[in-house]
Amino acid sequence: MKALLPVSRIAVVFAAIAVSFIAASIGVAVRFAPASAQAQAEAGSGTAIRPFRISIPEAELADLRQRIAATRWPDKETVDDESQGIRLAEVQALVKYWGNGYNWRNVEAKLNALPEFVTTIDGVDIQFIHVRSREPNALPLILTHGWPGSPLEFLKVIGPLTDPVAYGGRAQDAFDVVIPAIPGYGFSGKPTDLGWGPDRVARAWDVLMKRLGYTRYVSQGGDHGAVISDALARQAPPGLLGIQLTMPATIPPNLVKGINNGDPAPTGLTTPERRAYDALSTFFGRNAAYGAMMVTRPQTIGYALADSPSGLAAWTYEKIAEWSDSDGHPERVIGRDEILDDITLYWLTDSGASSSRFYWENNNNNFSAAAQKTTQIRVPVAITVFPHEIYRAPESWSRQAYPSLYYFHEVAKGGHFAAWEQPQIFSEEMRAAFRPLRARTQASTHPIP
Repeated sequence: MKALLPVSRIAVVFAAIAVSFIAASIGVAVRFAPASAQAQAEAGSGTAIRPFRISIPEAELADLRQRIAATRWPDKETVDDESQGIRLAEVQALVKYWGNGYNWRNVEAKLNALPEFVTTIDGVDIQFIHVRSREPNALPLILTHGWPGSPLEFLKVIGPLTDPVAYGGRAQDAFDVVIPAIPGYGFSGKPTDLGWGPDRVARAWDVLMKRLGYTRYVSQGGDHGAVISDALARQAPPGLLGIQLTMPATIPPNLVKGINNGDPAPTGLTTPERRAYDALSTFFGRNAAYGAMMVTRPQTIGYALADSPSGLAAWTYEKIAEWSDSDGHPERVIGRDEILDDITLYWLTDSGASSSRFYWENNNNNFSAAAQKTTQIRVPVAITVFPHEIYRAPESWSRQAYPSLYYFHEVAKGGHFAAWEQPQIFSEEMRAAFRPLRARTQASTHPIP
């Protein structure tokens, strides 16, 4: 008599069939591989990789709409610009559509059409998307988001990265893509103990990639993702081939104090260096209050973000508008629904406080080369500068900060949310930046799940 598959195995098989069908309809090539002997052995242990599916109860969406309708608004700002914060009319328009026109089920279906998983690392559930390329020698790539972003930032680059030929690229530039949610963000677990800063997350990322069976991989990040990639590169675990950053830490040690104090730029700076100095001085002097709040009082701001959808929307949308290359109108480059997908994810997972705690755990200058100990990094480093990033890292500072820098390129457009805003440019940069490292990969890099 034939042995029957356990119910859990049957569910995985049918889920794989369903995901493959739906993913094909949205243009993402998904490839599943049979479970290895190691994976089957791990299935009953704490290291198991488990299928994940999103299903938000309708009652939670109804509650969100009711809270939006009951918003008590502040009075209008007394200026004609954003110098007091995001303007009332802009937030009201966004929130009105959120309560009456937006549909969370659209992005929920899009996410459920992708291979989603969860695994427990160091006591915390890590939820992630894992899409393998159909190309046999694809390079494994882990992509890390930041705040106020999420794994949703990378949805538009999954196709171009995993199936480059379909998007005008070359088969030999294909990637396997892993997109985890930082602990405390999205559908990952919320740490209940201290210490979940960049170094610990970086160690978890290496565990994740090894647990997936990858022996060689590369890492990319901006915002928190850049800080985590820096930490991973300092740790230099076996198999990490290199990192790519869109928000590198390049401020020279002798300029940190002046930038923080708002002092005039010293003489002798080149034009790119002076531009970077002024941008950073303005950022820390006028636009960094959000960070100071989350670094010092994440629990306090968490009450407002957990209780008020409109407050969460304003807190989040302001930075998306300010940091995107959109003249303050991010809908032009990202899309209103995609912005609300991100905001709604924060709301439904109640991650206002838990995401803020990552700032408290980090509590560091993310732009300072000394604070990020970049000179300790020995693995290859690539940097792409997007023109509307919080600051445009000068090449001179970058080479001083990262002795192992092998790729530096400035692109024509895009901002802080590089993959979200400019998926084609971002994908092209991933191909170009990591092309020199591919020779170091092993031929077999396609494990489970």
